[in-house]
Amino acid sequence: MKETISAGSLDSFDHKLLAELAVNGRLPIIELARRIGLSKSPTQARLRRLEAQGYILGYRALLDPEKLQREHVAFVEVRLTDTRETALSAFNKAVMGVPEIETCHLIAGQFDYLLKIRCRDMRAYRDILAEVVSTLPYVASTSTHVSMQAVKDAAI
Repeated sequence: MKETISAGSLDSFDHKLLAELAVNGRLPIIELARRIGLSKSPTQARLRRLEAQGYILGYRALLDPEKLQREHVAFVEVRLTDTRETALSAFNKAVMGVPEIETCHLIAGQFDYLLKIRCRDMRAYRDILAEVVSTLPYVASTSTHVSMQAVKDAAI
């Protein structure tokens, strides 16, 4: 039986390994080992363990929004007409099918959800808001905040 460790029991090598991979998930194992101060075999073992235990959820490429013509970013506050579990589940499921919605967070506060929408330009955003977001299940109202510049945009 594998031993499960908690975030509090990760050692300094684990934290260094995770920090390096968060910046560059394609580091060769030899370079990763050099950067965290271990040899190749223990680094590989730690990496496999962190993956198996769910600390590392996956790897992905960072794409250039400008080259993909998806520079426009808007944050949308969404208020629902109903916040019972059935309504939340229906909204959550519908959001998963909208590629322009980059992130969706259930919020405790003045509104129910915060969406990050990325698209080509303001005209495209207006279409997405009117034809997609506003028609999602249980949407009562929305409020938009347009991003002028991403000062820091990094995942954990």
